[in-house]
Amino acid sequence: MLFVQRMFQEHIIRRGRRYVRRLNSWLLNSTMQSYWDEIEHFKNKVFDELTTKDEKVLEIGIGTGPNMRYFAARNVNVTLLGLDPNPKMKKYARKAAVRAGLNPKNFRFTQGVGEAIPLEDGSVDAVVATLVLCSVSDVTQTLIEIKRVLRPGGSFIFLEHVAAEDGSLFRRLQKLLDPLQQILADGCHLTRNTRECILEAGFSGGAEIETVSMYSFPWITRPHIYGVAYK
Repeated sequence: MLFVQRMFQEHIIRRGRRYVRRLNSWLLNSTMQSYWDEIEHFKNKVFDELTTKDEKVLEIGIGTGPNMRYFAARNVNVTLLGLDPNPKMKKYARKAAVRAGLNPKNFRFTQGVGEAIPLEDGSVDAVVATLVLCSVSDVTQTLIEIKRVLRPGGSFIFLEHVAAEDGSLFRRLQKLLDPLQQILADGCHLTRNTRECILEAGFSGGAEIETVSMYSFPWITRPHIYGVAYK
């Protein structure tokens, strides 16, 4: 009887997760176009940090490949490694690579997480993370891994939403809504101090970080940072 109850509970949990993911997908597709339009300018700034010398690039949290076109626009011959914990993203990322004009032979998808990147030390020229560090389980460990896999002189390029200023009403609202955000947005946190984490990570070449506010929906993620850190 206990076994049957556990099976039933697990079934309910799985169904609940599927409904949450469907709701999240619907929200992303139907309500956030203005946000994607607004963030486009800053994504272009971020990807402008990639150079022709960055021949081997790792993107953490590649998902369905929405950033493929930025890579292709700057270097169609780049060797791109896509890391994502969800193996089902592989086919979508591959299709996105083809649509963007990247050579299929130069794209590889690997299942994994930022806290344990399955690559050798100093094996990539650049690491890219856009709207990813909000949802990793351990930001500090992820940054340690990013530094490890970067070659000397390599760059970490990022664009992330972050916590609002300490003591502000906006920060209090983020703290209040954070548990719900994690449920609805697949582990996304509203109160991550990602800027401080990057500065404390000890990138020997320094870090250039810009702060910007996004005014499109969802307003609760308004504070953003973008920039580059050098190993």
